[in-house]
Amino acid sequence: MDSETKRPIKPHNNKNNKKKKLCLCLSISIFLIFLLFLILGLILLKPHQAITTVKSVTLGGLRVGLDVPRLTVDLNVTLHLVVSVKNPNRAGFRYGEGSAEMYYRGMVVGVADIPAGEIGPMKTAETRVDVTVFADRLISDSKVYSDVRAGEVPLKTSTRIAGRVTLLGVFKHHMVSYTYCDVVVDVRNQTVGSSVCTYKTKF
Repeated sequence: MDSETKRPIKPHNNKNNKKKKLCLCLSISIFLIFLLFLILGLILLKPHQAITTVKSVTLGGLRVGLDVPRLTVDLNVTLHLVVSVKNPNRAGFRYGEGSAEMYYRGMVVGVADIPAGEIGPMKTAETRVDVTVFADRLISDSKVYSDVRAGEVPLKTSTRIAGRVTLLGVFKHHMVSYTYCDVVVDVRNQTVGSSVCTYKTKF
């Protein structure tokens, strides 16, 4: 009786299993690399608000003329504002011509332009603005006479700077930065008695 020699049969799917494992490893690696780039992209492309602050408000000039019989006043006030704009983004912040306004009890009494400019990545720039009261706006307001006699004139200032940040040269993000300051002018000492400012940025 002839004896048959049996050889071990190798599974045919060994190569297929190796290919599947290799494909799985490559797929996971590609996914992880994609996820890493996505996270980095979101960090780099996320726009940050430009931080605008009023570093100082000083009195540049004050002229007061009282007309007691008529209870009117000729008031001329100039405020010096030093506005600081910080760009926390990794791309330049370019802004157009802005504006500064002065209010007396809700009425616009002075306007000034803020020149256009550009702030580099992670940089801070300062802008000086002079706002002068339109004297003719206050002559007929009886409250001005009372405030001047009391020694304090309440004013409000508002600045607006609009610009955009372009990330990676493609993605453009627009933003508008506002500052609001309540200022009290000390007539007797001819100084700014107090100033309180708030800030807001819109995308």
